[in-house]
Amino acid sequence: MDPRAWAHLLKIVNFYNYTHVQELRAADVDRSANIAPTAGFANGRNLRIGARVTVGAYCQIWAGSGRARIVIGDDTLLGPDVMMTAANYRFNDGSPLARQAMNEADILIGCDCWIGRGTTVLAGARIGDGAVIGANSVVRGTVPPFAIMAGSPARVVGTRSCGAMPENEWEESA
Repeated sequence: MDPRAWAHLLKIVNFYNYTHVQELRAADVDRSANIAPTAGFANGRNLRIGARVTVGAYCQIWAGSGRARIVIGDDTLLGPDVMMTAANYRFNDGSPLARQAMNEADILIGCDCWIGRGTTVLAGARIGDGAVIGANSVVRGTVPPFAIMAGSPARVVGTRSCGAMPENEWEESA
């Protein structure tokens, strides 16, 4: 066996431990949450994941390295490849960019939300209860409760109906 293959395997295990296992141990995660094994996390001590939350494959959830939190409410669904970051580099303080300070702001996601595949949620976003975010959207600012949003930047394109369908309507629509 080539020793480089074993070295690569060790790197993969170390990366997984650093971006998934270790960070989730530091986070406040409800036991009923369903988290894909390929999801990555940063600064888990500033992360709260509610009951029955589903975190899809390849999601990246990066709380701030200082105090910026990410709070995900109960019954929320995150599709694959969702990116959330509670911090952004400043870009007018000089050069190089990577040495500049970061601006941090909490991300708060309400209960019963659905965030579609490939969506990016930026620092300071507030997503109201019951909101639906379309695939590949960029969310910043405040999303009203039960709003349906899509685009880059995301805009309201509709409103979610909160009432459950009566049983006989389910049968008729089938």
